[in-house]
Amino acid sequence: MLIERFYHPWLAQASYLVACQSSGEALVVDPHCQIETYQQAASRAGVQIVAVAETHIHADFVSGARALARSAGAHLYLSAEGPAAWQYRYAAQDGAILLHHGNQLAFGRVVVDVLHTPGHTPEHLAFLVTDKAVADAPMGMLSGDFIFVGDVGRPDLLERAAGHVGTAHAAAIQLFESLQATASLPDFLQIWPGHGAGSACGKALGAVAQTTLGYERRFGWAFQHVSQQAFAEAVLADQPAPPPYFARMKQINCYGPVARSQQELPQLTLDQLAAALDTGALLIDLRSSDAYAAGHVHGALNLPYGPMLLNWGGWLIDGQRTVVLVADRQQAADACAELGLIGVDQIIGAVAPDSVAAWIAGGRRAATFERRPAADLQSLIAAGVPVIDVRRPAEYAAGHIPGSQNLPLGDLPQLLHKLSASRGPVIVHCQGGGRSPVAAGIMAAHGWGPIAEMRDGFMAWDGPVVVQGTA
Repeated sequence: MLIERFYHPWLAQASYLVACQSSGEALVVDPHCQIETYQQAASRAGVQIVAVAETHIHADFVSGARALARSAGAHLYLSAEGPAAWQYRYAAQDGAILLHHGNQLAFGRVVVDVLHTPGHTPEHLAFLVTDKAVADAPMGMLSGDFIFVGDVGRPDLLERAAGHVGTAHAAAIQLFESLQATASLPDFLQIWPGHGAGSACGKALGAVAQTTLGYERRFGWAFQHVSQQAFAEAVLADQPAPPPYFARMKQINCYGPVARSQQELPQLTLDQLAAALDTGALLIDLRSSDAYAAGHVHGALNLPYGPMLLNWGGWLIDGQRTVVLVADRQQAADACAELGLIGVDQIIGAVAPDSVAAWIAGGRRAATFERRPAADLQSLIAAGVPVIDVRRPAEYAAGHIPGSQNLPLGDLPQLLHKLSASRGPVIVHCQGGGRSPVAAGIMAAHGWGPIAEMRDGFMAWDGPVVVQGTA
């Protein structure tokens, strides 16, 4: 048997290829929409993808299960568990094979047993994998968003992201019962989870690629609770706010993602860029924060190419808007593929990074802000210049600059009304200087300025600090 893990670090998402080498057949579980990843891996391994399966309807990335099954001519396996409201709407159209608890898949000498593990979502499945060539017991569990390393899938997403009010507590109880139902499984069972550290599908995921059920039973916090109510309170406490794009992802993956071919992006002239912005396009500037601060197109959103692109793109990009990128040709093509993972696919063109200088030189509307170390800003703060802290509420509560106002980056565009209508000078900071340039650009677009952004963040602040609830 062969198992290959595919990990996308920007999404903190894992998918898997499980193959029987003797028969040359393979199953792919929880693929994302860049399906060539799995096709190339199967080709390298000399196996054919004959089955594609999902653990649940995903909220954090566009699923590639439908597209991969079609492309490979493979059977598509989807959950039929849970209420009717949480069934796949495209299953019949695609001839998908619907799975229930206790079903079994087999390809070559590999056998996969289906477990219904509700809690994170009502329809959630996990897959026990047994290599019959050498064993009569399962080696591991493809656990999806059920059991992670050091954590479990959060049960509040249907309520907080999809708007199903009053479902979180009931889902937490279901999750407790699903964990209890693993009691008959062996300690040696390997756990191959669907996410790693940084995913918003849990609150404290470990950075290790896999674990064992026995290890989690001994050290995982979720297994230490013997009371439904105590577990429910613990699992629902301190869950981070889910990104707003999760609700849209649920709909896309429920009704069936549409495969889109990658086309080369046209390079826009400055006049074409101006026309696109006039009709409501969003300009995403992929340059470094330093380059962006020195001068950018007014209203452009700074998401430096890297993890920031997806981590904050899901919060700040309206997936229904047309998008233009500031990037060279190769980076623009790569960014298109990455943004497609979170459903941002209305990208109509790109402008080269050096076009920004020409835009500014031509007298078109632009913006700048200063990036200054924390030590240089203490006198301005002492003089009463407003301070905007764009960290998460929990970070702010753990310690903040006296008098600062907490407007988390993900919600900043909707919270700007809380600031003074004068739109005067302001200081913006986050924890380490990654989020604050993005926030500074958003504030500049809404008329605030001059803006001083704390480039080294709160972690470099050496002045007085307030801890929530203390004077």
